[in-house]
Amino acid sequence: MRVERAAGELRAGYPVLIGSHDPLLVLPLETATDELFETIKDALPDLRPLLLLTPKRAAALKIRQYTKNVIGVVLHNDHLNWGDLQALADPAHDFEHPLRGPFEALREGLPENSAAAVKLLKLAILLPAGLVWSVPQTKARQLARKWDVVQIAPDLIETYDHRQVQHLEMFAQANLPLSGAPATRVLAFRPPSGAREHLALLIGNPSPVTPPLVRLHSECLTGDLLGSLKCDCGDQLRGAIARMGAEATGGILLYLAQEGRGIGLANKLRAYNLQDQGFDTVDANQRLGFDTDERNYAMAAAILDKLGFTQIRLLTNNPDKVETLRALGITIIERVPHTFEPNPHNAVYLKTKAARTGHFI
Repeated sequence: MRVERAAGELRAGYPVLIGSHDPLLVLPLETATDELFETIKDALPDLRPLLLLTPKRAAALKIRQYTKNVIGVVLHNDHLNWGDLQALADPAHDFEHPLRGPFEALREGLPENSAAAVKLLKLAILLPAGLVWSVPQTKARQLARKWDVVQIAPDLIETYDHRQVQHLEMFAQANLPLSGAPATRVLAFRPPSGAREHLALLIGNPSPVTPPLVRLHSECLTGDLLGSLKCDCGDQLRGAIARMGAEATGGILLYLAQEGRGIGLANKLRAYNLQDQGFDTVDANQRLGFDTDERNYAMAAAILDKLGFTQIRLLTNNPDKVETLRALGITIIERVPHTFEPNPHNAVYLKTKAARTGHFI
């Protein structure tokens, strides 16, 4: 539970400590306040914070990069205005502040646990940008007691995804008649840590004897529920259910808690705003500091394995899903295309997926 608690602290705008020997004090730029920033500066007058960014966000800000995975930006006195710091994290402010810098990135000596700090920000579904202080151990203990700061070992963050998969459990199930597929049963899976639930919809009577039709569908509130025309997610969800409902052997639809290709709903809406400014879906995600696709399909492979389905026909246009599932031990007997007619609102989005992420569209 410590990773979830630490991520929750960041979402609430509070700092966390990562590590035990001279730990890293991490402050989330998205949710923390100016008052808290000033309080920390007053408590650590001899220490200067370092700005941590992902390489994608650093590239958007034209910051020269010397390190991999995480970029550490040295902050001088003229960079220590809280509003300016938050603007560095959020591309919504890029056009308001077009001439920023120059910035000095660390060439070496990035603080230990910097990568864990950025990963924890991502696990918190926040913009992956934060301030960090390398705090002497004695001082860190004082701050932990005074402010009740959560302290976490970096290896718990680094191994989080693997542990979630290893301890996955099915904890609820029910019959769920669906339009076009009345003979449907839903199973809910989650790890004991209490992380988000993933659903398996067993449509009809799929059997491990005959490789079933399987769809991995990442949740999309805007497309699945609200009927957004900006993507094809709603069409893909309803189309997959209808197709499986019509198949003699049915199928399995895994509904995965990975909104916005893994960046979360709020960040997806930020990406939509950037798309309205002229960035495509790939550049928008990267400008926010994320990879093109932050999803992890290990959970899907684990669910299929628990259900006894290790040979499947995969309903997808995404070659990455095919290769990733194969690497995770699932045999893909056939890739089944799953395309729909574009509309004026998602035509560019679909062209971008074909041109830049290799989708078979």
